[in-house]
Amino acid sequence: MGKSEPAVAGAAGTSGGSVDRHPLRKSPSAGGGSGRQEFIFAVQDMHCAACISAVENSLSKFPGVVSARVNLTHRRVMVEAIGGTDACALVRQIEQVGYSARRLDASVVDFVSTDPETQELLVRLGVAGFGFANVMIFSVVIWSGAEGTTRDLMHWLSALVAVPITCYSAQPFLFSALRSLRRFRLNMDVPISLAILLAAGHSLFETALGGQHAYFEAALALTFFLLAGRYLDLHTRSSARSAAQQLSALEPDQVTVKGTHGEREAPLSSVHKGQVIVVRAGDRIPLDGTVRSGSSDVDNSFLTGESRPVPATVGSAVAAGQFVHTGRLEVEVACTGEDSSLRKLIRLIHLAESAKSSYTGLAERAASVYAPAVHLLALAGFSVWMYQTGDVRLSMNIAVAVLIITCPCALGLAVPAVSTATVGRLFRSQLLIKDSDALERLAEVRTTVLDKTGTLTMNVPSLDNSKNIDDEAWSVAGALAGASRHPYARAIHEHVQGRGIEVAEVRDVVERPGLGVAGVWKGNQVKLGRAGWVGTKDNYGTATFLRLDSERIVAFRFVDQLRSGVQECVEELHSLGSEVILLSGDADRAVREMATRLNVRQWHAEALPEDKLDMIRKYTMRGGSTLMVGDGLNDAAALALADVSIAPSSAIDATRVSAGIVLVGGDLKRIPEGIKLARLAKRRILENFAIAACYNAVAVPLALAGIATPLMAAIAMSTSSIAVTLNSMRMR
Repeated sequence: MGKSEPAVAGAAGTSGGSVDRHPLRKSPSAGGGSGRQEFIFAVQDMHCAACISAVENSLSKFPGVVSARVNLTHRRVMVEAIGGTDACALVRQIEQVGYSARRLDASVVDFVSTDPETQELLVRLGVAGFGFANVMIFSVVIWSGAEGTTRDLMHWLSALVAVPITCYSAQPFLFSALRSLRRFRLNMDVPISLAILLAAGHSLFETALGGQHAYFEAALALTFFLLAGRYLDLHTRSSARSAAQQLSALEPDQVTVKGTHGEREAPLSSVHKGQVIVVRAGDRIPLDGTVRSGSSDVDNSFLTGESRPVPATVGSAVAAGQFVHTGRLEVEVACTGEDSSLRKLIRLIHLAESAKSSYTGLAERAASVYAPAVHLLALAGFSVWMYQTGDVRLSMNIAVAVLIITCPCALGLAVPAVSTATVGRLFRSQLLIKDSDALERLAEVRTTVLDKTGTLTMNVPSLDNSKNIDDEAWSVAGALAGASRHPYARAIHEHVQGRGIEVAEVRDVVERPGLGVAGVWKGNQVKLGRAGWVGTKDNYGTATFLRLDSERIVAFRFVDQLRSGVQECVEELHSLGSEVILLSGDADRAVREMATRLNVRQWHAEALPEDKLDMIRKYTMRGGSTLMVGDGLNDAAALALADVSIAPSSAIDATRVSAGIVLVGGDLKRIPEGIKLARLAKRRILENFAIAACYNAVAVPLALAGIATPLMAAIAMSTSSIAVTLNSMRMR
């Protein structure tokens, strides 16, 4: 109620799992021409069949609702209702059964149920596993002592299975290595690809010459284990779309344009500067402009994070994306296209997302040292044996054995195996990791930047002085508040209903958009609204006022209601050595009071999206990792630029996509817990690197000495991979 959520992109399907897309506009019914409306709502708090029943039954009983269907997978509710049904009333109906809801635009976003890259990788993994199992059967025959024709036959059968399967399954590594070499760089896939190609190619060469040893099973073992590591890595990533794409949902396809012949619906793209558009209560302003007629309370949290609605009257400048709480505005368009506030914010997010890609993970840093070292070892082995014996086949066998035994199977599993185990544990702690690098970045956090409104506080205003107000004032205030959708009015009305106070008989109740609500009670005009309109001064900063008569004015003070675990979160962050900074678009007084309340020494108020972006850029340049926690559109660009970012699940879709981590529950204590787990995960990754190093310290001398056989190579690779996996599972 205190901070309105934008109507953002989404989609909903039926509870059966299919995905439907419906424009949120009136359409004729199949039956008889009466208007129908279809609404999509995001309800993030649903978790089970009981939640589905509660939401669907509540909505089905609401007057005008034809049907209500829940998609639990996407946390969406699709409602079909008769024309004229109020979307805000449906939101309140859902909230009455204990769930938070937001209206979405189903015509904008397309849901992708599966990730094609992950599916393709899983198929390649299955094929490699099938080939590895079959080639091992042939290899066992050879290792059991088969000689002559039998050995050659097993080798050819192995080649028949291994060569085509290796060519298919190893493509992700081969193409990645090729791209890296084209840029004159060495990544982890270069030694992997070289080992796979040499193992398969040299084995085929030895088989054609009737040689004793072949490495077909080693080539497939390399491919299988490394595909497993790559799949685990991709499994931790989200298939969410770009935050900049999500923001396009705030631009409606159609707008109401006022002309000489009245009002008409027109495409947004056809509107030009100087035209007048009409925006009604419950809608968002589609373009920047100036109010030419009407007045309203508009939610400016889109740009500033300021939770308190501000008045918009004739002459006021308004921006695309602002939410109109009350009244009707006629706005003269000042700019269109790329010059609008919304498009500027989209460009900021694009820039921030592209700047974030410079991070280098632990595995990449290890590869930058490991890859050239492996190649030099193999070359040294070939050169020494060639110098000593002059036997090209023997020298090549030694070089291939070195490449196979030192192939970074364990290194390839070191990071994804730990990441997958940790991601599962973090999810049970209500932290959902979306970005593949977010876990490593989280472990390095040294600065934490916190947004205020909607992040540290709830999106509902909380009455601060309710005990000091008598029942008569509550009764009159409840009667007036029931006629408005202003967040403060809704809070007062719900408080009156919750206490069971009978509302007074107030006549001629009328809302003055941007000012308040007035009526007649016991022959006197009563008002509920802004201080200046009521006839007093606002000494509280966040309050609304009730004028009962010329002598009696009652103030209803509101405070930000803290989310669960905020105080503990800040204290824990301090204890973990992280500097905590409060960065908000809210008013100076509100931010200062919050900083004092939480014992935060550094704070910045009235920050616009550009200001937040500059602040994050400044903190990221100081060294260490910077964590940004925010929920609003004004935080999206800063979240995208920060080293690691967290958004609550109640945040809008665009903000959740910008963030690398989503806080599934509302308890902020989970954030420092997540940092502790991330640091533990980093220790496990380093332990895995140590295991790989110890393995190489033992295996490499054996390979260089010419002692390592294909059987030894296969066993050594499997042992190191299993050791790394078991160590990673300790994170569970």
